Amino acid sequence: MSGSARAKAAREARRTSQFAKFRNTELNLIPLVDTLVSVVFFSLATATVGEMAPVVSGVELPIANIGAPALRQLTIGVARDVSVDGVRVMSSTEAAQAVSNIPQQPLIVPGLLTALKEKADSIRTATGKSQNESVEIPLAVQGTKTMRYDLLSRILHTARWAGFVNVTLQVQRETGADGVTPTPEA
Repeated sequence: MSGSARAKAAREARRTSQFAKFRNTELNLIPLVDTLVSVVFFSLATATVGEMAPVVSGVELPIANIGAPALRQLTIGVARDVSVDGVRVMSSTEAAQAVSNIPQQPLIVPGLLTALKEKADSIRTATGKSQNESVEIPLAVQGTKTMRYDLLSRILHTARWAGFVNVTLQVQRETGADGVTPTPEA
C-alpha cells in the first residue's frame, strides 16, 4: 500500500471513529408527544374552570367592607361573650347551651333572638316596613378563628329567624405584639 493510500485509510478510520457515536442515534417522539398532550390538557382544564362553576340566578355575593363602611351595620360579636352592637347579651357558653323556646326551631338561641328582634323591629319602624318584612341592613358576625361551628350555625339561624337576610362573617385578628387589636376583616 502506498503512503497516500495509508493516509487516506487512516483519515477514514478517524472519521469513522469520530462519527460512530452519531450512527445509532434515534429521536424518540413519544415523551415529546406525551408532554405536549399534558400541556394542552391542563391549559384547557384551567381555562374553563370559571365556566364549569354553576351560577345560581338571584344570588348576590357580599361586598367586603373594611374600615368606616363596615361600621354602618349591626354587629354580633362572639368571643367569651355574645354581644349585639357592643352590648353583652350572654356568654358564649350560655349561647351554646341555650335551649330553644320554639319547638320547631331547635337551633334558636332565645336571648340572642330577643335582642335581634328588638334591633330588627326598630329598623323596620325607622324604615317604614311592616313587622313581617326582612331587614336589609347588613348584620356582621364577628368571631375568632377558634369559634365553634355549632355556635356559629345557631347564631346564623337565630339571625335569619329574627329577619336579617344580609349576613356577613368577619374574623377578628389576633392581638399583635404591640398589644393593639386591628379592626375585623370582612
